[in-house]
Amino acid sequence: MRGGGAAPVPPEYLDHNESRVVRVSSEIEVADAVRDAPGPLRIRGGGTREFGGAGAVLDVSGIAGITLYEPGALTLVAKAGTPLAEVEAVLAAEGQRLAFEPADWRGLLGTSGEPTLGGMVAGNVSGPRRVQAGACRDALLGVRFVDGTGAVIKNGGRVMKNVTGYDLVKLVAGSWGTLGVLTEVSLKVLPVPETSATLVIGGLDGAAVAAMTEALTSPYDVTGAAHGPEGTLVRIEGFAQSVAYRAAELAKRLARFGAVEVERDPVRVAGLWRGVRDVAAFHGAEGDVWRLSVKPSDAPGLVARSGARQVVYDWGGGLVWLLMPEGADLRAALGPFAGHATLIRAGAETRARIPAFQPEPPAVAALSRGLRQRFDPRGIFNPGLMG
Repeated sequence: MRGGGAAPVPPEYLDHNESRVVRVSSEIEVADAVRDAPGPLRIRGGGTREFGGAGAVLDVSGIAGITLYEPGALTLVAKAGTPLAEVEAVLAAEGQRLAFEPADWRGLLGTSGEPTLGGMVAGNVSGPRRVQAGACRDALLGVRFVDGTGAVIKNGGRVMKNVTGYDLVKLVAGSWGTLGVLTEVSLKVLPVPETSATLVIGGLDGAAVAAMTEALTSPYDVTGAAHGPEGTLVRIEGFAQSVAYRAAELAKRLARFGAVEVERDPVRVAGLWRGVRDVAAFHGAEGDVWRLSVKPSDAPGLVARSGARQVVYDWGGGLVWLLMPEGADLRAALGPFAGHATLIRAGAETRARIPAFQPEPPAVAALSRGLRQRFDPRGIFNPGLMG
């Protein structure tokens, strides 16, 4: 805020319904809006997830467009409000993709809107291929964002210089907009493999994690290991001859767990993993949705005492999606455990009572507060979201 005393709400913060919204279409406008903000700001990109709480909505969906794409260098730079679908279409035309397989949670959350690159990075949204290709943050080359003082920060990338002393590329990914407003991201992209196959084993349930661990520790370069209504799924990708060999050998190795079917139809394979990626099993289902990040070996025991109505495993059991009764506190049901439980979907009453994110240990919480104080000294970005 410039000057002293209480500043009036700028007129661009008011729409015809008198709800406070400020819409921006450039990095300069973001900086001005943040600098002049009279209070908290809730950052909105494509509108697929709505964060509650007080404050004006800072709508950054107008900051969009691919600014650089060099297929030969496997590099793409785009503004944060660029629709993810637009980026994926451009990459597909060159036989390339975002290897970390970002999810589309609209069906899970029951929302509309359009997923954007900024939202993807802010949530570090990473799909089944994380077990092999890494997370969204591992594909990030650089970021530009506006901090809580209205300053433009740039970090990483081909020509950007780190002048802050922090690895902000890693810090911003997964910060959910609490450190700044993303305006541009640089990403590493990879070629689409020639073919893929999925091994399917039915009826495992309690033995699913053991089967996935067997697959992931094999020498056959597995790019997905999940378990849900379709059975236990293991994916192999690459050149056709290599995929055929590795799928056959892995099927032999997994035969002790049950009959193994090898699915090779590309449409069917893509559909299976899209269902895992987007947690399609929970779409339209009544109940709250929780997400557990744990050691795979701990997952079956935690699930057994969770009281979950339905469960989907991803990342070989390291990521567990649970459909819980409405209002249930999963953390209370589990007690102390090594990992994180995140409340993804619930009603307003439950969200008011249960924090979305796992409470941090005191030492980590102190570090988090220090980072937020450094980059958002007024505490205006998505206040209360992450403690």
